[in-house]
Amino acid sequence: MIVEIKVPSPGESITEVQIARWLKKEGDVVEKDEELCEIDSDKATLTVNAEEAGQISILAKEGDTVKVGDIVCKIDTSVAPSPKAEKADNVVAPAAAVKVAEASKTAPVAAPNADSYAKGTPAPAAKKMMEENKIPANAISGTGKDGRITKGDVLDLMAKGFKPNSSSAISRDSDRQKMSSLRKKLAQRLVAVKSETAMLTTFNEVDMSAIMAIRAKYKDAFKEKHGVNIGFMSFFTKAVTEALQLFPAVNAMIDGDEIIYHKYCDIGIAVSAPKGLVVPVLRNAEAMNLAEIEGGIKNLALKARDNKITIDDMTGGTFTITNGGVFGSMMSTPIINPPQSAILGMHNVVERPVAINGEVKIRPIMYVALSYDHRIIDGRESVGFLVKVKEMLENPAKMLFSAKSPEEILLGL
Repeated sequence: MIVEIKVPSPGESITEVQIARWLKKEGDVVEKDEELCEIDSDKATLTVNAEEAGQISILAKEGDTVKVGDIVCKIDTSVAPSPKAEKADNVVAPAAAVKVAEASKTAPVAAPNADSYAKGTPAPAAKKMMEENKIPANAISGTGKDGRITKGDVLDLMAKGFKPNSSSAISRDSDRQKMSSLRKKLAQRLVAVKSETAMLTTFNEVDMSAIMAIRAKYKDAFKEKHGVNIGFMSFFTKAVTEALQLFPAVNAMIDGDEIIYHKYCDIGIAVSAPKGLVVPVLRNAEAMNLAEIEGGIKNLALKARDNKITIDDMTGGTFTITNGGVFGSMMSTPIINPPQSAILGMHNVVERPVAINGEVKIRPIMYVALSYDHRIIDGRESVGFLVKVKEMLENPAKMLFSAKSPEEILLGL
């Protein structure tokens, strides 16, 4: 029987996608539910899985733009996959165990499957290191599963003194590549934000001494108890959710002639993925503690890294936080993520001289930026919101008391 594999619908309003990468080759025999290819929509990268086991026949090439519902490959179910070896086959008799162990010491390591799509493909960490050091993939023999290039492979090559090919000739080569659906949509949205909103940015600086002291004191105990590291993002997310309760316009959005004020905080966390920047959403972040926020961010980041982010993961955010500091950014003006009305930009932490009680002190300072839509957020609200975030980060105890200090609660202020 021939089974036709069609392009699934990634979500409403999406009518076409691009074949990003085939994970199998023409004529490969696959198992049911095995991943066949990756497709790029204008919102996310998704995978197409085999509906039945059998031999595949590919009908669409990498880079082709196809419509939702189009047939991208066929599976001949009359060609069955090779049966998997029974566990009993791998059992070694006790008497022969020593001989097997000795033979394994001298036996050559099995070569990776030459037909595997993973052969010569770098893992994310390895790819980043290769790009930074201008190392071509053909210069490395991958030792990972099925020949995949690992970070260790790159480090080993660099330790041997590898240097990029140098030539006295000046190159004028260029490489023309088709823009992915995701990048194309992102470009359109960014231009639309600049032209369709009254975007303005306000800045402030945060003394990170208190946060860094907490992290240094409790990082080991926190990880041991909750299984995740404690980072800056959880503190910022918690501070933002508390400040949004005091300044609801910052958490609102325009819908036609109406303004929608959200009583919940679905925080978009901008993360870098192999295909570009994506903004998965941490839902009801106002009800989470720091450990839950860290765990949620970690899960979203891993899904983004592995191209497992879904449309639902990125839909419905009310406010966004982006951290350019991880790339070394000192200051920037982040662009609003529509239809939201504001976005907070974090930056790197640098020791700077500051005046404290008439004396110059060296403190770890971070510049923060709030870009907002001036159509519904006034200057008083934007500045007040950012000041509240600053106050809570510099005095973390305020996060426990809805942005008020214990003294303010006691005095009824």
